[in-house]
Amino acid sequence: MVSYGWLTDRQRSFFASGATKELSYRIDALRRLKAGIQERERQLINALKADLNKSEFEAYMAEIGIVLEEISFTLKHLRTWAKPRKVRTPITHFGARGYIYSEPYGLALILAPWNYPFQLAAAPLIGAIAAGNCAVLKPSELTPRTSETIAEIIRTSFQEDYISVIQGGIETSEALLREKFDYIFFTGSVPVGKIVMIAAAKHLTPVTLELGGKSPCIVHEDANLKLAARRIAWGKFMNAGQTCVAPDYIYVHQSIKERFLRELESAVKELYGERPLLNPDYTRIVGRKHFDRIEAFLDNGTRVFGGGTDQEKLTIEPTVLTDIGWEDPVMQEEIFGPLLPVLEYGDLPEAIREIGSQPKPLALYLFTESKSVQEDVRKKVSFGGGCINDTVYHITSPYLPFGGVGSSGMGAYHGQASFDTFSHSKSVLKQTTRFDLPFRYPNRRNGLKQIKRFLR
Repeated sequence: MVSYGWLTDRQRSFFASGATKELSYRIDALRRLKAGIQERERQLINALKADLNKSEFEAYMAEIGIVLEEISFTLKHLRTWAKPRKVRTPITHFGARGYIYSEPYGLALILAPWNYPFQLAAAPLIGAIAAGNCAVLKPSELTPRTSETIAEIIRTSFQEDYISVIQGGIETSEALLREKFDYIFFTGSVPVGKIVMIAAAKHLTPVTLELGGKSPCIVHEDANLKLAARRIAWGKFMNAGQTCVAPDYIYVHQSIKERFLRELESAVKELYGERPLLNPDYTRIVGRKHFDRIEAFLDNGTRVFGGGTDQEKLTIEPTVLTDIGWEDPVMQEEIFGPLLPVLEYGDLPEAIREIGSQPKPLALYLFTESKSVQEDVRKKVSFGGGCINDTVYHITSPYLPFGGVGSSGMGAYHGQASFDTFSHSKSVLKQTTRFDLPFRYPNRRNGLKQIKRFLR
């Protein structure tokens, strides 16, 4: 049985030295990470092309650029985030001062997925470094070229007992989960998330789980249809739909359904051309198993457009399906591919009830000009995060914590939320020695009466 105890022992020893807790050390580490990424930018772009056929534009926009911006944002604000916070104390604590100190957990394990193999490995690592942790990063074996490039960046930027990359398959992940870490950050599917949480429970290790689910997109009758169609097509079909926050299905008002579908088809053609399978920059499905699973959904409902496949290239056209019900297989699990089922509604409260009866989604998107409709949906539907009159874009703001709720995950990151995720808030009360409040002690005569009077 493979063991990585040697690595966790070395990292635990290095963490105990206190080096990573120094703010200057963390800032230098983030700068080294940024420089390492910039030096291998072309290598990363080529790796993402080889693994997923990502275009240079998409590779930079959705992977490299967003990570570099996250590092810059963290460097700008880290000194402020790391400062002890003085908090108020109640009158019962007269003479005392309260402080909250952010301290690193220690050893962090980051398990990254394959759909955005660089961004979803590097982004949580930024938070782990900023908070002062050591880290072990396990990238996905399904994107081997990107994983190897990540390993090169880390190898040449950091010592192994500080930040390390371990490559391998399921057995490697299982072996790492057997070790005792102080924090685990996992991005992936709901079933695997449950396995990670069970493994973490054996050591009482806190976790962040960034999972997924069927994220709904509501298009109300007053929506700007042309703009909605373009933004939905962009959010759904980039990375061939292999995005955890992609719209998984659409609920469109029945009065505008046909017009919206025409606009959606035009938007897809505008983004990917008349024949997307021949577009050299159209992302492919990661592997045969995933391709076969998605292809089986093409028999559900009625195809409005799309549906073409290329088994050799592992590509599936952007496809829209109608005449879909909740009992159809395509509605039973997260699609994670370029298929978009469209359901219709006439009564918004009915659609809200239907969405609310499903597991809580990672994201929700609503297209409407009505402030009352916006507030109604926001208040009545629980979801991780989302957009009004846009899709996916919320995850790119470092000021908005990103995470799920319920079965779509727990915990959040990005910006200060990343620093907070990998930090323990240590509360300290500094008490005065200039005087003492005698009624706190049990031998004080009439002590209880004085306490009650004091509290009133």
